[in-house]
Parts: sequence; C-alpha cells; structure tokens
Amino acid sequence: MYRVSNDVTYLYGTLTHSGVTDNIINSLAISLQKVELAGEKSIRIDCGEISSADISGLQLLYVWMQCARFRGVEPKLVNLSAGLLLSINSAGLGHYFTEFKALSAEA
Repeated sequence: MYRVSNDVTYLYGTLTHSGVTDNIINSLAISLQKVELAGEKSIRIDCGEISSADISGLQLLYVWMQCARFRGVEPKLVNLSAGLLLSINSAGLGHYFTEFKALSAEA
C-alpha cells in the first residue's frame, strides 16, 4: 500500500510475494506519474511503515526505482527500519539499494 504527500511516497504494510498485487504496482506507477506532472526531479520513498519484505517485494521496489530514474526522477529511500535493511541484505540485494538510500533525517 502507499500514500503520496508532495514529493514523498509512503509505503506501508507488507512488501512480500503475497502482498505484491496489481494494486501496489499501479499505485507506484500513479505516484511516479504525480511526481512527474508536478515537475519534481526527485522522490523520497518512506519505508518506515513496511512491516515485512521478501525478495519479490524488494525486486519490485528496485525495478520501480530504476523506472523512476529512467523517467528523470531520482528516488531516495528514507526511514528504512533495521528489519527492512536485514531483509534487503539477507536477500543479497544490499548492493542494489545502496545508490538509492538517503539519511532518515532527510525525510
């Protein structure tokens, strides 16, 4: 699930195989479109309310972030919990997300 406020997209709930649905995919696409229409060049993705994540959900997030970059919008992950960081590293995806991380203080 998600909600958008200015240049921040707030993700919450589960980012897992069972939680990744067409609704989430469409929601992420819509949030990127809103940022583009507003003329923003960056978007922060607040991950503070993600309760769990697995490789499927993380892969979706990564691909969405690459799509944002391709469209000229620089994504930054903020408020990553210790659990989410552990999921990212346990899935062997840590090196994919390093370029997108931002300090929580920026949120």
